[in-house]
Amino acid sequence: MRRLLGKIAGFLSNRTMVGVDKSGNKYFTRKEEIDGIMKEKRWVIFKGEDDPTSIPVEWICWLNGQRKKAPTPEEMIELEARRERVRQNVALRKKEEEERMAKEGSRGKRASTGKNGGPDLKSFIRQFPVPSEGNEVEESPSAKGGLRNPREGLAEKAKDESESSEPTGSGASFRPGTWQPPT
Repeated sequence: MRRLLGKIAGFLSNRTMVGVDKSGNKYFTRKEEIDGIMKEKRWVIFKGEDDPTSIPVEWICWLNGQRKKAPTPEEMIELEARRERVRQNVALRKKEEEERMAKEGSRGKRASTGKNGGPDLKSFIRQFPVPSEGNEVEESPSAKGGLRNPREGLAEKAKDESESSEPTGSGASFRPGTWQPPT
């Protein structure tokens, strides 16, 4: 019992206050000999409720031993000012993005989903020539002098295939079980 009381008294009398954060939490340290090795113990005493989320990142790093020296009040003021500038820049960027979206919406353009803009799938497919049956490749739409209409391409293909004796396997002329592969 005496040994326990001695440790508690040593714990309370041997501690050194290192600093206080803006929330009023107090940070302490003390040197302690454990198995013949001097170790530094670090801890926090919360002001009010024990809320670990109220501890600033710099103090967390000091408590975990990732920092050798405790953060100074000047450093904390500097970092808080930097965080405030970042918050203001984020708010400004959001406002600019909303204004840009509103401007695009008023021009009749479709609204972006927040992803990087780029060509849609239809415009991507239009740049490739349409292969016909066989080894020949049709001219690209740009060579024909305009954009390709997919229905026109299907109509032309249907005309070419209607001259063939082979059933196409789709459309109104298709009858299941009647088609046989060519021999």
